[in-house]
Amino acid sequence: MSPATAVENTARVLCSVHDLVDYSGVVVLHDGRQIALFYLPHGRDRHSAPEVFGIDNHDPFSNANVIGRGIIGDKGGELVVASPLYKQHFRLDDGVCLEDNDIRLATYDVRLEGECVVIA
Repeated sequence: MSPATAVENTARVLCSVHDLVDYSGVVVLHDGRQIALFYLPHGRDRHSAPEVFGIDNHDPFSNANVIGRGIIGDKGGELVVASPLYKQHFRLDDGVCLEDNDIRLATYDVRLEGECVVIA
C-alpha cells in the first residue's frame, strides 16, 4: 500500500507538499470550494515543525477569489494573511478579520501527513 493510499483511508488528499510554496499561498479546489493553503515549512517561529493552514479563497470585501495571493505575516502577534486588494487582515487560525470582527472566512482542518496535504 502506498503512503497516499494509506492517507486516503482517513482523510482526502488535496495536494503534495511539493505543490506548496514556502511562506506563500496556493489554491486548491475541494468539493466545489476554493481553499487557499498557506505553508510555513519551519512553523510560526521558523524553528518548529512545518505547518499548513487552509482558509477560504473568497475575499468578502472585494467579492473576488484572491486570498491565496495574499501576503502572510504577523500583525499584533497574530498570524494573518493580508488580502491583496483592500489589505484587510484575516487570522489563519480562525479566519476572523482584524479590521472587522463580524467578518470571518471559513477555515479548513488541513494538515501534513508525510508528503501529502490532507483535509479531514
